[in-house]
Formats: sequence, C-alpha cells, structure tokens
Amino acid sequence: MTAPVFVAENGGLRVGTVTLDGPEGRHAVSVRRLRVGEEIVLTDGAGTGAYGTVAAVEGKDRLDVAVTEVRTEPEPTPRITVVQALPKGDRGELAVETMTETGVDAIVPWQAARCITQWKGDRGAKALAKWRATAREAGKQSRRLRFPEVTDALSARQVAALLADADFAAVLHEEGGEPLATAPLPAEGRIVLVVGPEGGVSPQELTAFAEAGARPYRLGPSVLRTSTAGTAATALLLGRTGRWS
Repeated sequence: MTAPVFVAENGGLRVGTVTLDGPEGRHAVSVRRLRVGEEIVLTDGAGTGAYGTVAAVEGKDRLDVAVTEVRTEPEPTPRITVVQALPKGDRGELAVETMTETGVDAIVPWQAARCITQWKGDRGAKALAKWRATAREAGKQSRRLRFPEVTDALSARQVAALLADADFAAVLHEEGGEPLATAPLPAEGRIVLVVGPEGGVSPQELTAFAEAGARPYRLGPSVLRTSTAGTAATALLLGRTGRWS
C-alpha cells in the first residue's frame, strides 16, 4: 500500500523532523493508529509533499515525522475545470468526491436555472464548506498532493465569462452533435466543462454559453446523472490528454 497522506496545516515542509498535530495529528494517531517506523506523507494540498516515517508519537494527537524527501509537483496541463450544477441532497458531495479521486483540477458550483437545490445565506455557506471539505478528504484518500480548488458558486453570466477565457469549453449535453471522445483538445492551457442539472441546461443558458464559445458535446449513448457526468468526462479527458499515460 502507498503511504497515507495528511495535511500539514502550518506548512514548514522540509527535510528533517516535522510535527503533525491538531485534527490531522489526532486522525493519524487515534484513527489511523500510525506507529513509529510507518511511512507517511505530509502535504500542503498545493502540490508539495514531504515523504518520511513516523519518528515519535505523543499522546492522542501529535506525532513527529522524519522527512527524508520533499517533492513539488508542477501544475498539471491542460488544467481541467468542471462547472457543476447543484445536485439534490448529498449527491453534490458525491460528485466532488469522485471527481477529486479521478483527478479534476477545479470544481465550480453553479446555480443553474433548473436546479432544485438553492444555495442561499447560511445554507449556501454550509453547503460550500461541505464541498470543500469533501475535496480535501478525497484528495488525501486518493494520495493527491494538489487538491482541487472549489470556488464560490457562480451565476450563469459568470460561468459564461469563465468559458470565454478557456482554451477549450464544452457543455455536456445528450443532444450534442459531436462526441467529447473526438473533440479537438489543446495540449496545454485550460479546459472547462459544464455539467447541467437533472432538469437539463435551459435554452437561454445554452445560448449564452454558445456565445462564449462552449459547444454542446455528448459523452455516449446513455444519459448520466449530473453527479456522475463530470467524473466520467474528467476520466475521458485525462486519458485523451495524456495525463493518465
């Protein structure tokens, strides 16, 4: 098995002795029950990882790591961003979790016109916090050093501006005239995909996104739920762009 990953909240990743405490230290000591000599990876979640072994365990929430190597991964290219319409219930966290495990670079919550779920006030703030916490935990679970960014929720107008600035932009749509599997992709830069709600992207939104340069593409013969379409599309693009080679 690969070594478990924990977030070093205070940074300071370097060769030598690094202390892991707080909630992450408690999880390592009391939940994972790591012991002296076991391998461990500390990360800042922004691409840097410190590799070493547990040197000492103190109490229930603190351990020292003997770091022997520090690596910094370059930002991947092309960068893949998924604009995710808000699903119902906990399917939003499911989408974030599986996209993170797959390798997406950024997730943009989108309050689409046909979304049943509404992010307003405290409820919206709590939901966004859950998405960000899910991305962080899924990043650790999948042994990533660079966790995906989860932005604030955007409106359709803001999404259109994001699409206009992309090197390749697409709206996943069951009536798309071209499959995403054969779309011409850039070798570098930014790819932005839009995943609509269960009720579909409205005609007005499709028009606005088309004017921003985002064409509709289909994934395959079946229609995926909004909580799984982004993961499937991300996997397809990671394979096609060579990031999974």
